[in-house]
Amino acid sequence: MLVSVTPLLSLLLLLLLFPPTPLLAQDSSVQWVTLRGAPLSHLLLDMEARLLYVGGVDHLHQLSLDLELISHVKTGPHLDSPNCLPPIALKDCPSARPTHNYNKLLLLEQAQGKEAGSVISCGSLYQGTCEKRSLSNISQLLYQSTNPVDTQFVAANDPHVSTVGIVLTAGSGVSGEILRFMLVGRGFTGMGLGDIPPITARRLYPTVYPQRAFTQEDELGKLIIGSYSEYDIHFVKVVAFNNHVYFLFSRRDVRSKMEYRTYASRLCVSDRNFYSYVEVPLLCHGGYNLVRGAWLGLHSGKSTMFLVMVAGWTSTSVATDNSALCIFGMMELDAMMERVRESCYTKGGRSVKGQEEAYVVYTLSSNCLTLPQVSVSEYPCGWEHTPSPIGSVEPLLAMPTFTATTQLTAVATATEAGHTVAFVGNREGRLHKVLVRSNGSGEVYGNVLVDSGSAVNADLLLDTKQQKLFILTNSRVSKVAMSSCEWNIDCQSCLATRDLYCGWCVLEGKCCRKHECQRHLHANHWIWSFDSSNKCLSVQSVQPANQSKDQQTEVTLSLSQLPVLTVADSLSCVFHHIPPQPAFINGTSITCQSPKPALLPLLPTESDHIILPLSLTFGDVTISTATITFYDCGAVSRLNQTSQCLACVVSVWKCSWCPLDQQCTHRKRCPNEHTTLSQKDSTGPTQCPQVFGLHSSSLIPVGLTSTVVLMAHNMDIFKDEAPYVCVVEIEGVEVNLAAIAHKAPDHTYSFTCSPHQFQYAMSRLVYSALVFLKRGSRRIDALPGLQLHLYNCSAGQSDCSQCRAVPKEYGCVWCTESTASSCVYNQSCADVPADSCPPPQITQVWPLSSPLEGGVLVTITGSNLGMSFQDVVSGVTVAGVQCPPQPEEYKISTRMEPVSENLLVCQTLSTNQTGKVPIRMLFSKAERTVPNVMFHYVDDPVITEAMPTESYYAGGRAIVMSGRNLDVVQHPVMSVWVEPVAVQSVKRRRRLALLTAKQLVVFNGTIATVSEHCTVLSSFQMTCPTPSLPPDVKVKDVWFQMDNVRVHYKSIKFSGSGFFMPMLESVDFDHGKSFKYYPNPRLFPLNREDPDAPYRFKAGGVIAVEGEDLTQAMSRQEVTARLGDQECEVKTLDSTHLYCEPPEVQPMSVDASSMLPRFQVQMGNLQVDLGMVQYDTDSLLPPIPLAAQIGLGAGVAFIILSVLIIILMYRRKSKQALRDYKKVLLQLETLEINVGDQCRKEFTDLMTEMMDLSSDVGGPGLPLLDYRTYAERVFFPGQQAGPLSRHLDLPESSRHTVEHGLQQLNNLLNNRLFLVRFIHTLEEQQGFSQRDRGYMASLLTMVLHDKLEYFTEVMKCLLQDLVQQYVAKNPKLMLRRTETVVEKMLTNWMSICLYSFLKDVVGEPLYMLYRAIKYQVDKGPVDAMTGKAKRTLNDSHLLREDIDYCTVTLNVLLKNEAEVQPCPVKVLDTDTITQVKDKILDQVFRGVPFSQRPAAGSLDLEWRSGQAGHLTLSDDDVTAVVQGHWKQLNTLQHYKLPDGATVALVPRSQSSSGTRFNQVFQTGERTPMLEGEEEEGLRLWHLVKSSEDPEIPKHRKSSMRECERAKAIPEIYLTRLLSMKGTLQKFVDDVFVAILSTKRPPPIAIRFFFDFLDDMAEKYDIEDPETVHIWKTNSLPLRFWVNILKNPQFVLDVQVTDSIDAILSVIAQTFIDSCTTSEHKVGRNSPVNKLLYAREIPRYKQLVERYYSDIHSAASGCYQEMNSTLTELSGRFASEMNSHVALHELYKYINKYYDQVILSLEEDNCGQKMQLAYRLQQVAALVENKVTDL
Repeated sequence: MLVSVTPLLSLLLLLLLFPPTPLLAQDSSVQWVTLRGAPLSHLLLDMEARLLYVGGVDHLHQLSLDLELISHVKTGPHLDSPNCLPPIALKDCPSARPTHNYNKLLLLEQAQGKEAGSVISCGSLYQGTCEKRSLSNISQLLYQSTNPVDTQFVAANDPHVSTVGIVLTAGSGVSGEILRFMLVGRGFTGMGLGDIPPITARRLYPTVYPQRAFTQEDELGKLIIGSYSEYDIHFVKVVAFNNHVYFLFSRRDVRSKMEYRTYASRLCVSDRNFYSYVEVPLLCHGGYNLVRGAWLGLHSGKSTMFLVMVAGWTSTSVATDNSALCIFGMMELDAMMERVRESCYTKGGRSVKGQEEAYVVYTLSSNCLTLPQVSVSEYPCGWEHTPSPIGSVEPLLAMPTFTATTQLTAVATATEAGHTVAFVGNREGRLHKVLVRSNGSGEVYGNVLVDSGSAVNADLLLDTKQQKLFILTNSRVSKVAMSSCEWNIDCQSCLATRDLYCGWCVLEGKCCRKHECQRHLHANHWIWSFDSSNKCLSVQSVQPANQSKDQQTEVTLSLSQLPVLTVADSLSCVFHHIPPQPAFINGTSITCQSPKPALLPLLPTESDHIILPLSLTFGDVTISTATITFYDCGAVSRLNQTSQCLACVVSVWKCSWCPLDQQCTHRKRCPNEHTTLSQKDSTGPTQCPQVFGLHSSSLIPVGLTSTVVLMAHNMDIFKDEAPYVCVVEIEGVEVNLAAIAHKAPDHTYSFTCSPHQFQYAMSRLVYSALVFLKRGSRRIDALPGLQLHLYNCSAGQSDCSQCRAVPKEYGCVWCTESTASSCVYNQSCADVPADSCPPPQITQVWPLSSPLEGGVLVTITGSNLGMSFQDVVSGVTVAGVQCPPQPEEYKISTRMEPVSENLLVCQTLSTNQTGKVPIRMLFSKAERTVPNVMFHYVDDPVITEAMPTESYYAGGRAIVMSGRNLDVVQHPVMSVWVEPVAVQSVKRRRRLALLTAKQLVVFNGTIATVSEHCTVLSSFQMTCPTPSLPPDVKVKDVWFQMDNVRVHYKSIKFSGSGFFMPMLESVDFDHGKSFKYYPNPRLFPLNREDPDAPYRFKAGGVIAVEGEDLTQAMSRQEVTARLGDQECEVKTLDSTHLYCEPPEVQPMSVDASSMLPRFQVQMGNLQVDLGMVQYDTDSLLPPIPLAAQIGLGAGVAFIILSVLIIILMYRRKSKQALRDYKKVLLQLETLEINVGDQCRKEFTDLMTEMMDLSSDVGGPGLPLLDYRTYAERVFFPGQQAGPLSRHLDLPESSRHTVEHGLQQLNNLLNNRLFLVRFIHTLEEQQGFSQRDRGYMASLLTMVLHDKLEYFTEVMKCLLQDLVQQYVAKNPKLMLRRTETVVEKMLTNWMSICLYSFLKDVVGEPLYMLYRAIKYQVDKGPVDAMTGKAKRTLNDSHLLREDIDYCTVTLNVLLKNEAEVQPCPVKVLDTDTITQVKDKILDQVFRGVPFSQRPAAGSLDLEWRSGQAGHLTLSDDDVTAVVQGHWKQLNTLQHYKLPDGATVALVPRSQSSSGTRFNQVFQTGERTPMLEGEEEEGLRLWHLVKSSEDPEIPKHRKSSMRECERAKAIPEIYLTRLLSMKGTLQKFVDDVFVAILSTKRPPPIAIRFFFDFLDDMAEKYDIEDPETVHIWKTNSLPLRFWVNILKNPQFVLDVQVTDSIDAILSVIAQTFIDSCTTSEHKVGRNSPVNKLLYAREIPRYKQLVERYYSDIHSAASGCYQEMNSTLTELSGRFASEMNSHVALHELYKYINKYYDQVILSLEEDNCGQKMQLAYRLQQVAALVENKVTDL
């Protein structure tokens, strides 16, 4: 059994895994297959392997050319975020989510050497990384970067941003090594690494370590754009042509009107640096400005670019439906690009007329040049000195070839028989076939519906033979035959197609393409279908066209366009299936013999002729057809027995009638007689003997003897005496009556038939009988339709009214006799006929009751109910009210059923009282009633209750209504008034048309009524199924319509009393309850993971169904569940689950296609199939023996007991250890509690103060320096007036010459060889100090600031030289100090690149740290002379004295032009007056940059007491305390200012009143003192004296010794440092995290430089990771960040005092320690500063290591992104640099070491070729008229 089942399971598995066979669409020329991964985005064809590859969302597919699935790969979704760099870890990237992978690139890479070919697939995940897959099986992965770096980010990481690419192969260098690379164009994303250039070259082969596939490297090019996002580039296509690559795209024209335009750009394949980039706008007349698809093909033998273009919406990239096909010749495009290139190379981009025609695009700093004319030909692909990228001002123009009002999306072209065919796809899934004429115009000759409603993708592909077109739509791959010639089996259908590909091959008899017809070069052999003037080879005439089948003749065929035949060719005539007859050609005519009569087929039974096809054949091929008719004259007479002679004579055939022989013949003469009648006789067809009419009446009553007289003519032809007989056919029986002939003078004959009494058995009024004349045994022709009308008055006329209704010509009367009355013929009535009929009789009326509102349809049955409808039209009344009958249903006299389509119209109307009333009918003046029958008027039906009150949209829920008089309702209906949500009425009608046929749908404007018929159960109960509604309608009202009574659901009072209303009566709906419709519940398949797989069920259990909103409008009793052919009993139903109990045995399936039963749930009209169910048939395990159960239980009990004992022992030991630990912990925490309390208090105060900074940070309150000031302080630290602030001071007479020389020097500096030699030469000079090196590096930075990319390349070159030097010595010492020019260049380079990062990321936490430090320092006493403070982190600046101080609040009045409101400021009573002034200025000018505040030295502090008390306070005055050689500075304590005292800051001199004071930047400004004091021998002190005076009074020596002991033990004051450290900890962490966090991508400069250091380590085989770590630490943390941390005034406009500087030094040292690789060991003798952060440094170390590791794993190369950033920085800050001053300063070094520099340049071979020394001499001559060797 297992062997037989396994193949079945395998087959089932295959059916589940693979989709069905490709299907044929409605258009038979389209074959398609549906694939997963919609929307599908790319289609790729491997012509050699004949395979297709399809890329979509999360899926890749491999298909055969027959669209059969070969392989499939799932590529997503995966955890990713566009803002994070791979690899993705949720802990590092919190924004990561499962993200779909959109296929962005799908390219074919052919095999190269030993490397196999591959499919290149790039997705939107992981920043657009790519992978290589096997061509034969895409499920086989050949290459994928597990840890991609930023240079491997290829495609756009946004699904909506375009990416195009092409694989190219070229030689690399002199060695001729094959280099395969990929050119990629991608739009701007703005997410992740959004600054990847729009066009890049990516390495594919070879990839020898450390090279990686898909990387962007230095030797591969890239297109740099300044402000990438502004251009909004949308790439469409990239193609290769004539050693060039062309990109087609649309972008915003930033340069002029900001409108979108289409561009074509060109690059040389061999151009590694993109020097050859040229782009030209493409303009198609009619406003078509956005390209959507492109194809490079041939037109009129020339290469042409075919574009589908759409008109954009105003000035946006939004496409409208107006589209066009436009063509641009490649020759014209290349010619225009060459003109543009020549203009930009040699003419400065100007035309002859001086107008601009070329420019350097993408806002780069270079311009078009005026190079020699030979540059155009010598550098066809550009070079370093040529301008690039180049753009054209004028566009290349084209006229639309084909326009459409539906948006076109794709184009492909082919050439057929010299004609160009364009296949154009549109947004609605239709493919147009367009003939492109030689003049550029187009004609649509066909279209194919490929995929209705789904746009055709731009990837249109042709197979190798150009017979099939592969089309990609949203979820389908379709194969469309480019022509369907072979489907046309004849010439007419072939030419009717008007297909440019098709034509009729005459001698081969097939519809085919021209080259498939062997003799297509000869005339008339291939007939082109597209030329409407062409006709099929046809037979113009056949002579004779018809002939008798009893003779053989020669047939002549006349033809047109007869193809030219050779002598050996022969034709044949084929008549039907008769053997061929040879044909003979005579000009345009062909003759052949007709078949012998014996060979002709028999005639059809009911026909007198046969039409045979006549075919003209060439071998087995029929080249033309005609028809020929063969007739049989004998059959003509046989088929017309009533008029044989007439039929023969008037026949279309050449027949003659032989009257004596009664024979129709084709011969001209009768064989046995001389009389022949034919249509050629002059007398015409009247010669035939014929009975032409009746001389007697045709109406004959039955039962009465009657005589029939027939009239005839042309009887003289008969000479013999033969008897005549009249024949009457009645009900199939012939009645023969002897006839007597009489000849009249006009030669007509009358035949009197013998009298006869006719009868017929049928019960009908009239019977028509055929009558004719016989002469002997031969029948005489009779006029067609000659009949006798027999009638019976009594048949069907049961009463008088029916009898009188018979037409008068019949003579029927109502005869009243003694025995009975009946309807008879008037001559048969023995009595006098009745003049009037008896009164009417009513026998039955139904129904017999009606509500007061009426509306009941009444059926009345009886006899003599009128002779016509007019008799009763207004005569029926019920209780005095008319009941009009319907004329269509009125049946005379017996029954009256007035009904309409589905309703009886005899409808009772309303009345105001109940009771029994009679039914009356009025006939003329007589009124009749129904005896013993009374009609009941009862109360209107009342609904007292209707339950339930809700339903699903599917409907079908039974609403049970209770009430009274419900049984009187004939047509109860439940109606729902709905209003579609959609506005368009067409859509509304389409949706409502989906309702079932049994529902009544009535439209009224924008509303509709949906109804369902109800069922009356009794007079007090009725049920109604709820109507089914579409889900997109809104329910307005629900009511019950009971004939004329309408009851709204809202009006039903559930207390038991009914409420109703007439149809037009308004009702108040305040009472009752509304009926609600809810969305249909959701029921999930039993097997949710695989709905197609059966659900495994074990007998005896219940089936659990999951769902949503199951009980919202349905109860358990109303739900039915079925499993196969049996019911599954529903046990429980809640809102999310349904439980039912199925049968014990698996039921049978009701579906013939499946052996397993399906589980279905019915909820009203909603029926849901939840999948198949399969019972588990495994037998139960045998029961466990009792002995085994006892043993098992005992073992388990023993184990549990043992575990409990172990747990108790463990808990006892744990408690003891916990008590010991708590004791130790309590001791350890005692100190921490004390320090922590102080820290919390300090931190709380600090945070209260820092909350006020929130309004400053991030806004104008964050005092960031502008870039110029920032650069000056970093480039030239400590200089008051650096080169950035100076101007070039030259005499006007020589200014122009000197500036020209400086410009020449600038050009020399832009030569890398000169610059490197220049730097190395100066560094070799002994007098070139370290300070000179730094100064020169900063000058070079200024000069080359507008060319940062070049500056970076020079810096890298110098760094490589530096690495080479240190590798030979000790590589760990490299970059440790700034000893060379390049090291200072590196510092400046980092400062430039990280300025934005400083502003946006680090600036805020750094400013918050500074404010926190300043606030904490100012809260405690600070010695104004030594800078020592109580609150500090630096033990060397710790105030080691217990100073008594208190806080004093001063009310400050700041006098500046006018008095202001008092401002409270907190100061210390131990503060000097200058310190007080600084604190007041900090408070008053809070949020104002320090440089914009007045200086404290320019203001006086006045103490104001009373109205006239003004005392000016100062640090030193006559009241100062002098003790020996020491003089103490005055403090508030000295002046005894009380708390709350009023003070004012006033200008020091009145002349300067109201002037803003600008304070020059300085670090740690001290309080200005009188220098004379020091000269007089007095030493100033504030809180502590700098050194102990030997002359100390004895009474103070003991206390001084205590102080010395305290100073000898610094741990006593460690709590102060800990308190300060704990308070500032959060702010320090924020700064460190901002610098070292990788949650956001690190600055590109850091990633770039770290990657450079990694490359250097690999290049010089440095495998020690510690060395590389040291390099990175020396280049970034120690070189840049430490400098910023120690000097925040480099970035912020703040004042850094000595106290703050001391704290920042500790923090900076902590940062340094965190970046080292050596283990941070501390001991008893370790410095206090290291002990202070001993616990935090390991954590910071981890932060640094992770920072380095993340950058190393995520950033390899990133050159193109770095260059783009450098280009942008160059343009942004270049104007801030004073380059002329810097050049002049640099020349001073040249002048100083002039001879050495000249000698160095002359010794260099390359320098000699470039004449660098000569050019430098020219510079010297211009700058200072230096004598040279010129």
